[in-house]
Amino acid sequence: MKTRMGLAGTGVLLGLWGVWKLATTVDLHGLVRLPLWLGGAVLADDFFLVPLTVTAGWLVTRWASRPDGHRTVGAIRTTLLYVGITSLIAVPLLLRQGKGVNPTILPRDYLRDWLLLEATIVAAGIVGYVIASRSAGNALRPATSAVVARAWRGLRRVRRAPRCE
Repeated sequence: MKTRMGLAGTGVLLGLWGVWKLATTVDLHGLVRLPLWLGGAVLADDFFLVPLTVTAGWLVTRWASRPDGHRTVGAIRTTLLYVGITSLIAVPLLLRQGKGVNPTILPRDYLRDWLLLEATIVAAGIVGYVIASRSAGNALRPATSAVVARAWRGLRRVRRAPRCE
């Protein structure tokens, strides 16, 4: 209980310190724009990212409902996850490239680099899909109860066999 109280007190103090730093370092114009930016982020999340994610998940689930479709879901989900994460990280670089006080901060072609990264991730996902689908034919089938019972009886017979001395 003392640990929780200590962590709660530390969290409150760090939060107050963050509010004080925000109020002292950001001008009034920035403080007015901050709630607008946060509201825009909430709207973009609720009206763009969430429907996109739900639709992609529905499509992957529907596609995976076909016979042996479950083998590909892992590769597709992982590919979509990495494409989404790298895209979210790249969006600020793509939107602000060459703008601002110092245009030399971003001297590279970030759009080209981002597209190459996404193509590499998709190619790795396709390779993972191909490996999963090829190994599906060689995979061991799940054991049925009859197979397990037969194997168990065989093991019991081996243990009962007389020893040769």
